[in-house]
Amino acid sequence: MAKYTPGRYTADIDGEFVVFIIGARVNKPWRLVKALRALGNLKKMVKHLEAHPEKGMLHQETAGFTSIQYWRSFEALEAFAHDPDPHLEQWRTYTKLAHRTGEAGIWHETYVIAPGKYEVIYDNMPARGLARAGRHVAVKDSSRARGRLSSPTS
Repeated sequence: MAKYTPGRYTADIDGEFVVFIIGARVNKPWRLVKALRALGNLKKMVKHLEAHPEKGMLHQETAGFTSIQYWRSFEALEAFAHDPDPHLEQWRTYTKLAHRTGEAGIWHETYVIAPGKYEVIYDNMPARGLARAGRHVAVKDSSRARGRLSSPTS
């Protein structure tokens, strides 16, 4: 278990950023092996992105079949979506094995976040999420969500 950081913290990041959430679902459990093969290897893509920070992914966390990713810009995320190694290869595998048959499904949501238009709090928690993509910053114990929206360190 990760060591926690005592106290109250928020996250701070320079400029605009993107939150990208992508998830998968096995629709036909009796065809589990085929569905999982169709969904591919998210770990391979994440390792590729971590090895190439110039591609723009700042941080990624996985929760079951869902990945929460923080990107420097929408343009960086879009460029990766069209990158033949490894994304397009995986997309083609998914469409060939699951898209038409319904073995598995995927979904994603993309949020472009303007500077100062986010609020986060970590209380006796290790840095995670946006604090790992940006900076983990101490805040006053009396800080409130509305105040953090206008000034992350208040």
